[in-house]
Amino acid sequence: MSIEVANESGVEVDESALVELAGHVLGRMGIHPLAELSILIIDEAAMAVLHEQWMGEPGPTDVLAFPMDELRPNSGGGREDDSSTDPALLGDVVLCPQVAAKQAAEAGHGAQDELEMLCTHGILHLLGYDHAEPEEHAEMFGLQGELLEAWREVRRKP
Repeated sequence: MSIEVANESGVEVDESALVELAGHVLGRMGIHPLAELSILIIDEAAMAVLHEQWMGEPGPTDVLAFPMDELRPNSGGGREDDSSTDPALLGDVVLCPQVAAKQAAEAGHGAQDELEMLCTHGILHLLGYDHAEPEEHAEMFGLQGELLEAWREVRRKP
């Protein structure tokens, strides 16, 4: 996987963990190992501009996803050696660590945990998942939880 991170937020973020997480999520979802993903980390002012421009909503948000190619998970069980999905430019996941930190404090966990959840959420949006309808919400958030739990299990192993 080609996963690029650009941190323009002025906030220290564990960028390598986000790259590893993204690789884990994409691998588990059966995305071609040559697919490309960009993760952009920006401050609240820049996020507010994007949120207004693309979503028509005022103020900053936690995560935005901008898909490029129509890419869907394969049905091969998430094997990295499955070549049924061609390599593609997935798109951009845009994160705002200041908003994430506020949400993390409210939820009672760390800001990095929140950023990892938001990164996973953004990647799932790039892959076509949504949560507008109750069934979609249940599917997306269930999958998000499974992916994060598997990721944290991998991280706990020495």
